[in-house]
Amino acid sequence: MSQNATVAVIDYGMGNLRSVSQAVEHAAQGLNLDVVVTNDPAVVRAAQRVVLPGQGAMRDCMRELREAHGGELLGAVLDAAANKPLMGVCVGMQMLLDHSEEQDTPGLGLIPGKVIKFRLDGLKQADGSRYKVPQMGWNRVSQPRHEGVWGGQPHPVWAGIPDHSYFYFVHSYHAVVDTAQHSAGETEYGLRFTCAVARDNIFATQFHPEKSADHGLALYRNFLLWQP
Repeated sequence: MSQNATVAVIDYGMGNLRSVSQAVEHAAQGLNLDVVVTNDPAVVRAAQRVVLPGQGAMRDCMRELREAHGGELLGAVLDAAANKPLMGVCVGMQMLLDHSEEQDTPGLGLIPGKVIKFRLDGLKQADGSRYKVPQMGWNRVSQPRHEGVWGGQPHPVWAGIPDHSYFYFVHSYHAVVDTAQHSAGETEYGLRFTCAVARDNIFATQFHPEKSADHGLALYRNFLLWQP
């Protein structure tokens, strides 16, 4: 039987599980980690690290997560968020905040803040074209530094990834954090907004690392090596 540590990719029916799990598996090569896609609360509780993906409407994601295994899967995810490295992806990031405007949906309340819809009517890009919602495609991500947090450096999950690298986005809603120190990544699309959040042992991105080529794989690998 394998004695490797386990990374649990949460399967509650609402994530792009195949591409996420394949990217995490690729990033885990040589690290003595087993990557498992699971909806079993016991497996999540036993895992050393957890990845929470999400895709579609946040209300649907929250409902499916809350109802899975009679609420036991949600409990296991919340326990993980309290004591082991957890990475949220796309709607999996949005779910970590308090509330989303999308169908007036409460979140998990792990990162103080809200999720709001892009309001870009009338704004034009540098080439004169209108901003389209959803934002769909590659965009630069900056790595903010906060005094007194992470040693005044970018979050450690960015290690070795150049500032302003491109990552792949598909979203109509974006995060607004209550505390600037929880903003671990920022980008601009009509306005400057938070596209990665972090607190204690939690790190999460609005963009899709699994669709973001080498920098995305590097981000997953950094998460797998991260010791918060």
